Amino acid sequence: MYNARCAQTAAAASPKAAANPKKFEIYRWDPDKPGDKPRVQTYEVDLNQCGPMVLDALIKIKNEQDATLTFRRSCREGICGSCAMNIDGTNTLACIYKINSKAGKPVKIYPLPHMYVIKDLVPDMSNFYAQYRSIEPYLKKKDASEKDIGKQQYFQSVEDRAKLDGLYECILCACCSTSCPSYWWNSDKYLGPAVLMQAYRWMIDSRDDYTNERLALMEDGFSVYRCHTIMNCTKTCPKGLNPGLAIGEMKKMLMNYNKAAAKH
Repeated sequence: MYNARCAQTAAAASPKAAANPKKFEIYRWDPDKPGDKPRVQTYEVDLNQCGPMVLDALIKIKNEQDATLTFRRSCREGICGSCAMNIDGTNTLACIYKINSKAGKPVKIYPLPHMYVIKDLVPDMSNFYAQYRSIEPYLKKKDASEKDIGKQQYFQSVEDRAKLDGLYECILCACCSTSCPSYWWNSDKYLGPAVLMQAYRWMIDSRDDYTNERLALMEDGFSVYRCHTIMNCTKTCPKGLNPGLAIGEMKKMLMNYNKAAAKH
């Protein structure tokens, strides 16, 4: 009883924290609303009543101010890639991007650039996923049928496993691909940094038997050679990966791979 009374007295004596308002300028567009045009809508959030990340603010706005605001989110831990968007001019994940604390500076939020927008902050990822599917991102073994799957383990050395570090961690958020000017210009043909890094990941996997065939698919002038080493991809990756390096290594492999073996 005494402790409860002391707690109540302390709470009454402490002054209420002053509001800490922050403006969020968010891209809005609803294709199902006749005559609606893309625009920027401003919301204000008290940061004292909000979590530290941009996704916290977006959820608070949707829950308390505007239920029509649309965005993707899931894990809230930077491992699913769902909440990828352009925040303050950088492609990143809203769940791990801290709200800037600079007074008077609004947080500007847009969907990933140079992609078709489905609604508000939700881009159409269909082409991106189709490109990922095209590289067959799974282990392929020669002289193995469907019925053989799961019957044996394919071991690799510690050294060979270490070669995959910095590649397998990609979460396919598309932050890198949508920051790449080459992808903006040729996204129908150029596979983009994220997909190319995953293609390289399987090319160097010691357990995979189709390295030459995978390289042969990259022989045209667009799939990989549209990379001009601008390196926006590496700069913006929220996981700290280096797609530019992976693409460079793939180009080296294309100079020396066994073309004859790829045809068999």
